[in-house]
Amino acid sequence: MDLSRRGFLAGTAGLAAFAVQTKAVSAATQAGVVEGGVQNNRENAKATGEPFTVRAADGTMLAGEAFGEAEASEILFIHGLRQGRLSWEKQFADPALAGFRMVGFDLRGHGDSDKPTLLDAYSDADRWADDVAAVIDATRLRNPVLVGWSLGGYVAGAYLRRHGGSGIAGVNLVDAVTKLSPDLLTEEAGAFTRTTTSHDLAERTAATADFLAACFHQLPAPSEMQRMLVVNGMTSRAVNEGFVRTATIDLEPVFAAYAGPILLTHGVHDRLVRVAMSERIKAIHRNSRLSLYDNSGHSPFYEEPARYGQELAAFVKAANGD
Repeated sequence: MDLSRRGFLAGTAGLAAFAVQTKAVSAATQAGVVEGGVQNNRENAKATGEPFTVRAADGTMLAGEAFGEAEASEILFIHGLRQGRLSWEKQFADPALAGFRMVGFDLRGHGDSDKPTLLDAYSDADRWADDVAAVIDATRLRNPVLVGWSLGGYVAGAYLRRHGGSGIAGVNLVDAVTKLSPDLLTEEAGAFTRTTTSHDLAERTAATADFLAACFHQLPAPSEMQRMLVVNGMTSRAVNEGFVRTATIDLEPVFAAYAGPILLTHGVHDRLVRVAMSERIKAIHRNSRLSLYDNSGHSPFYEEPARYGQELAAFVKAANGD
């Protein structure tokens, strides 16, 4: 067992206490919702969000939450593989981002969204693109900045490829996958493509824990990792198997042709996506900037949230001409 996995598993003994604490927090939150209904002021919206569901073009139900005032500049967060909208909790609670309308949702096959069993539901890039379009329409976003982390970067590119970028103020690619190329992904990422989709439950379970640990250079607290593991375990096995079938689609030309600004965020210790992936987008997109995070792995928005929040806020303001 490697050190990262050992550190990840170290908090298992505290699971019962954590569950009691989580139950108490959940009960308090639910009480607030029952007494206050949907809370629209900014402070309370951060605690509970505004839940929504929307049907995608193929009938898949997508679940999400919206935070902040409807008239504010907008950010649409698109999470990574085996993750969920809870990945962005630090951003939803970040004072630097409090003035924006922020929307997060669970991608198909993840979290509370529907989990089709057929691989075709995940192998067509246009379906991922139409999911983003459905969320934009459902939440009435006018000109959002798309934030795409890892797989989310690919989904953002799929959206631009199918729907164009005229209604998108800017794009923030966070350790993003824009091309499924072995020279841009690590060998470890390639191994996870097999193990996390294994039909052997024991192998897949172990690989899920290892994959989550590989997403960080600075491991979160054990209680946070425990909850993240639950979210990872909710992901349909078909997601990985289906997604790799889109490998023939190169989204680099799509990002090169996009007229808006691009902020590239990348952790230098990323064990899954090489920095070269972001450097290639920077080289082909005239209005782009690469920001490297020296103390982060695959998840700089979680590992260095204060810096990330400030940079994202500045980017969104500039993209909207504020």
